[in-house]
Amino acid sequence: MVLKYLIRKAIGIANITIFRQVAKEKRLILKKSLLPSAKMLIFVLEAYIIYAMKTISINIPVTIKEESELTADEAKLVMEAKQATYRSYAPYSHFSVGSAVMLADGTTVSGSNQENAAYPSGLCSERTTVFYANSQYPDIPVRRICIVARGTDGLFLARPITPCGACRQVLLETERRAGGNVEVLLYGTEYSYCLRSIKDLMPLTFDSSFL
Repeated sequence: MVLKYLIRKAIGIANITIFRQVAKEKRLILKKSLLPSAKMLIFVLEAYIIYAMKTISINIPVTIKEESELTADEAKLVMEAKQATYRSYAPYSHFSVGSAVMLADGTTVSGSNQENAAYPSGLCSERTTVFYANSQYPDIPVRRICIVARGTDGLFLARPITPCGACRQVLLETERRAGGNVEVLLYGTEYSYCLRSIKDLMPLTFDSSFL
């Protein structure tokens, strides 16, 4: 009701801005400008609309750990993901990524990025790993994933490496398939990020509930 009143008020006191069509030039010419009071009212109206908009806040807890603070299971996955980077096929980017997952029964599976001269035909390490895990152990859910990378200098990255958007979508499906949270460890030599769920990597998600 307040919004409708303000709109009517703005129209009423704006001295009705008049436009005149000039057919020859095919353009609009402003013949009279808005009164200062009308401009102020429009400003108030815009402020009201902004105030009336609803917003949501998304808080994502991320635990930062040094290597000495990792649990035994986390340290094991880091080691296997590191080893996987040496099996990477990255002749184009020279950026080697390794991933390792731990299944509910303690089984671990690792994989690496595999590039192709037709760039889109390659595959990231996260997807090679979970696709293999799900195809070989379809009835055992994934419970944790670790991702590690070496840069073009051959050294492991100091900062945590994060998955691309396509991998996040695939990992989200893996978590849905697992029927429970899949913990995430993003490794860096200086510090690592630990997240409690794949959803924390991609909070506004698309999943089967939309289909």
